[in-house]
Amino acid sequence: MRKRVVAMKICDYSLLACLVVTFFISRFGEAREFDVDGKENSWKIPSSPDEFNKWAEKTRFQIGDYIVLTYDPNSDSVLQVNEEDYNTCNKAQPIKSYQDGETKILLDNSGPFFFISGANGHCENGQKLEVKVLSPQHSLPKDHSPASAPVDSPVKFLPPAPSPASGSGGLKVGIIEGFIVMFATFVVLAFI
Repeated sequence: MRKRVVAMKICDYSLLACLVVTFFISRFGEAREFDVDGKENSWKIPSSPDEFNKWAEKTRFQIGDYIVLTYDPNSDSVLQVNEEDYNTCNKAQPIKSYQDGETKILLDNSGPFFFISGANGHCENGQKLEVKVLSPQHSLPKDHSPASAPVDSPVKFLPPAPSPASGSGGLKVGIIEGFIVMFATFVVLAFI
């Protein structure tokens, strides 16, 4: 009888451990939302011409992530363009045009995405961004987590959804939920 009780406790521990691991794996596989240049209201002429691209080079984008560009919609816009138009700041035939003031763009495939300002003279003064999205074969390193995100690029973890949740700063609630689940797991295990 005692062996059966011990075996049941081991099963309980194993099941609980599997649930916790599954929770964390699903949390880190969710879409992320990046504020361009790591801060709100940053889609404007930068202090240095390559500021946006230096930020983007330090950030590891995956398929399903979003970038967020915030700006005054009365004086600016965001144009998604091809590489040639990006290099020449040609606004004539954008792939997509955004003018809502808080533009959230889904990075839906691997490879480069090119964005320029729609305001006259802004692109020529450095208000342009190239984002490189990793292919599924080039996944994030095992140690990638919200804690390892660059300090100057707040990341929000969002559940996959057709339209992303609003907001634009810091880590999303998922990290807090993870710690709560982990704490609850330890409490439960302490009383078993």
